[in-house]
Amino acid sequence: MKMSQIIEDACREASVYRDAGLDGVMVENMHDVPYSPSPGPEVTACMTSVCAAVRNVCPSVPVGVQILSAANRQALAVALASGVEFIRAEGFVFSHVADEGLVHACAGELLRYRKSVGAEDILVFTDIKKKHSSHALTSDVSVAETARAAEFFLSDGLILTGTSTGAQADPQELTEVSRAVSIPVLIGSGVTHDNVDRYLGASGVIVGSHFKDGGVWSGELNPRRVRNFMTKMRRLRGSAGP
Repeated sequence: MKMSQIIEDACREASVYRDAGLDGVMVENMHDVPYSPSPGPEVTACMTSVCAAVRNVCPSVPVGVQILSAANRQALAVALASGVEFIRAEGFVFSHVADEGLVHACAGELLRYRKSVGAEDILVFTDIKKKHSSHALTSDVSVAETARAAEFFLSDGLILTGTSTGAQADPQELTEVSRAVSIPVLIGSGVTHDNVDRYLGASGVIVGSHFKDGGVWSGELNPRRVRNFMTKMRRLRGSAGP
């Protein structure tokens, strides 16, 4: 697919999210399979173009970026160049084995890089015990302990997921992690119109697959599913009070 078409599609989807009243949007190279642990400079260049275009479509909505796989420094560079506000980072603390291979912890390197390029205002939200990964290497470290380590290493917020894209996160883990840290905790997979009530204790939810036809990440964006979800969210927020 040509870059012009990728940018057009991204902006069209971003406008749907903007008009539905989402709190933020995130750009991710999800279709760029198979993922590489060392994506080339062309990926950084392409993602910068897409993020800059989405930023223009959503001037008053926070925009973020994730670059697969675990290309966190590249994501920071893209965020800085395109003017978006946050990144989603993999492998922040504790190494793990992902389907792309071994992912090493990067907190020290990543945040020092953020400072060196003058990007300290860009937030870094970090996955812990992330999906599509084996955590046998750290099986003796609980999710709460992992969360405390990420907070200690200056994560701006934590992301909990299920075992794979679209898989529900464990509400009990949300409770454990929320009690263990004082930074925001988000749910990063498996949230739907029907189960979002289970995650009201989260600081936020990241929704992707549910907004697509059939609830499949590779499907076309379905504006009706987006609107229905946001209608329920406004109702839930109203019932929660100020």
